[in-house]
Amino acid sequence: MNARISPDLVSEELIALTRRLGLPERDLVILAEGNTSEQIDDTTVVVKASGSSMADATAETFVTVDQEELLRVLRDPATTQDDLTAALTTQSGVRASIESLVHVAARAFGSKKYVAHTHPTDVVALLASVEAATSFALPVYSEEYMVLGKPLFVPYAQPGIELGRVFLELLEGYVAEHGETPSLVLLGNHGIIAISDTASGAEGISLMAVKSARVRLGARAAGGVATLDAETTAAYFDRPDFRARRAGLAGA
Repeated sequence: MNARISPDLVSEELIALTRRLGLPERDLVILAEGNTSEQIDDTTVVVKASGSSMADATAETFVTVDQEELLRVLRDPATTQDDLTAALTTQSGVRASIESLVHVAARAFGSKKYVAHTHPTDVVALLASVEAATSFALPVYSEEYMVLGKPLFVPYAQPGIELGRVFLELLEGYVAEHGETPSLVLLGNHGIIAISDTASGAEGISLMAVKSARVRLGARAAGGVATLDAETTAAYFDRPDFRARRAGLAGA
């Protein structure tokens, strides 16, 4: 595996996105939580290094990895966590995020420029609740549906090769059912993954997930959550104005 530090491949857009998502006032991550990545070409992805702060990201805090090689690691049932760690470690000892498999799995069924993984407190509160699997099953307002689309829920799995394999399996089923990659993935007892063709889209999806969690928590406090049913939203994605606005806001 040719994991390496390649600052020349790290775009200003990725650095800026990573720093914005790492702003303390946004409460998306703290300490060295979270990671971002950008697809450079069909086989190359740059992903944040393990143990580095998103708020302080520079070109040197990203590791270049081979998408196809990591997918082979992910799909090989004989591969161990130690094998993955070795595959993510550069010659200088810097290691790509242990959640790099999430980033390559998100692109297994189609190219996506940006992937952002964060742990927003309000979203994790819902994803750690007894209603985690259904808390985002239906939208609660139209703007949420426009930006987040139909999220994929992934039950808790240990970060690393276990999470990567569970995520890939469920993502394959989602794509088979919906014909596209989700904009938002909800990781039970863990956090979120925003997937977009634009940096602004990945940021918008992340922030809308936070707002949506807060709306649900507020509605619960006010007596209960009233969702928009499937019949109400059935025609949304067929409307040209809805599709155009979704493309602008979510990069989808």
